[in-house]
This record gives sequence, structure tokens and C-alpha cells, in this order.
Amino acid sequence: MGKPIIFLKESLKPDQIEQIKTAADDYQIIEASDSTNAFHEEDIVIMLGWDKELGPRLLKNPDSKLKWVQSISAGVDSYDLASFKEKNILLSNGSGIHTISITEHVLGILLAEGRGVLRAAVLQKERQWKDPSFDYRQLSGQNLLIVGTGKIGQQLASFAQGLKIKTYGINSSGHPSPGFLECYSQKNMNRIIKDMDIIVNILPLTDETYYLYNEEVFQSMKKGSIFVNVGRGPSVKTDDLIQALENGQIRFAALDVFEEEPLPADSPLWDMDNVLITPHISGITDGFKEKLTAIFLANLDGFIHEQQLKKNQVDLDRGY
Repeated sequence: MGKPIIFLKESLKPDQIEQIKTAADDYQIIEASDSTNAFHEEDIVIMLGWDKELGPRLLKNPDSKLKWVQSISAGVDSYDLASFKEKNILLSNGSGIHTISITEHVLGILLAEGRGVLRAAVLQKERQWKDPSFDYRQLSGQNLLIVGTGKIGQQLASFAQGLKIKTYGINSSGHPSPGFLECYSQKNMNRIIKDMDIIVNILPLTDETYYLYNEEVFQSMKKGSIFVNVGRGPSVKTDDLIQALENGQIRFAALDVFEEEPLPADSPLWDMDNVLITPHISGITDGFKEKLTAIFLANLDGFIHEQQLKKNQVDLDRGY
């Protein structure tokens, strides 16, 4: 029987690996990128990042010693949470790592759209001076509904308030959250959404949020509103969104995530003038590995000394 293994699916810098070795000197560190290092996979106790081939094998292996997985992303809808629960495997996510990048992504798009920057980029290629029909809009004073009031939602609300945007939130129960004027429960979303100029989805994907944005919700929105999705693609019923864009119910949509990724080349969304498509980039973050390592080391200390995690433990029943 060999040493228990910490398996690093995510590639880290040498100094970060040394920090892990120092914190867990009883463990063997195996890097997925190092194909020369032979090991028994059933000895893996901790996994940083999820190996899509090795991970499912460990979940099925009765001899597996896997006890904890640290996800690199905030969303964990791609994990077999039922198996994690059945086998008492802890799961923690990367919540908090992407707060600034996603906030800046959303606000950058809203400013670029409202001030005509997106339109100007198109006109520049056509060598046109300006579009007299374009309706310039200011963000200040608009009503922004942030659907998902976790760390990212709170950061977005805080920055938006600096632009004098009125921020409202949706969460599971309607509980108050920092940075929001008011919060409402998800079941009451249709009642408040009609007064919102901008709706931003930041929800994780769960049974309750799958196809949350459907024809009923889109028709409940204020006509001419803006929809931004930086949460999960399957939260949106794409055909219903396309219909809402075509009939003007939604004036503009900025989409970073999709039901199917990459977005199929034959999707009508590619050709719609009132849609901005970005290829799931809103979470790309400066200093990502440093932030991930900090979360992992805190949890590693808790796991080794107290058999529990200190940060971002996922509720396997809720899925976040």
C-alpha cells in the first residue's frame, strides 16, 4: 500500500506545488501532466480539478480512497453529485475566484452597448461615420435585476451601484444580500421582472434553474429589456430566447454560455444583430492559479487536521 495521493489535474506553478507538499508531507503529489510518474489510482484521496476519465472510474471503483475533490469552477453541475453523496466524498468549488472578471465582463458589455461602442465597431468596418437611428442610453438610473446573489452577484451589485444603477436581486428564498436594494425569491421573479431594464443571470444549474428562462419568463420581462447570461447555458430555453429577440420583447442579449457549447454554426443567434456572443470567457481571471491555490491550501489544512473543509464546500443536495 502506497502513500495517499493528491492528484493535481490542474497544472500549478512549482512554488505552489511546494506549498502543497509542505502542508501535506504525508501525501504523494501526482501531477496529471507528468506521464512518467507511475501510481495506483485507487490511492488518490484528494483531487484538485476533475479528470473526466479518471474521476468517473474512481467513483465506480469499490477500492477507491477518494475523499475530497476541489473543483476549479464555481459551477459543479457537470459532477455526479449523487455518487459523491453516496460515497461521502467532499466537494468544494472555486466560488469567489471569478467575481471581478465576470463583473467587469457584464458592465463592460452594458456600457459598450448603451454608449454605442458595439455599433461603432461595426460602422468602422463599413467606413460609416455614424448611425443617426442609434438610441444612446445611459446606465445610471436603470433597474438591474441580478438573478443569483452569491459572491459574483454581490460584486456586480456593488460595482453597479457605483454607476448609480438600481440593483435588485433574486435568490432561492428572497433573503437580503449585500449590495441590493431589495431581494426576491425565485418563485416571485415574474412579478418583479416586469419593472427591470436589465436582467443578468448568474445562477448555478440545478433542477430548479434548468430552463428557468422560458417563454413565460421572457414574456414577463419589460418590453425592450436587456438580457445577459453569464450563469449556465441550460438555464435558458434557446428557442424561446430567439423568439423574444425576434419580436422585440428583448432588445439586446449578451450571451457567454449556451445550451450546447461550442455554439453550433447553424444557430440563428450568430446572425442576429441584437445579440453579442462571447465564447464562455467571462470567468477568465488574472491570478487564477494563485486564487485557486489559496482556496485549496485552506481546505487542505481543514481536511488534514479536522476532516472538514474551510471554504466553498458544496451542498450536494442543493448542487451549489
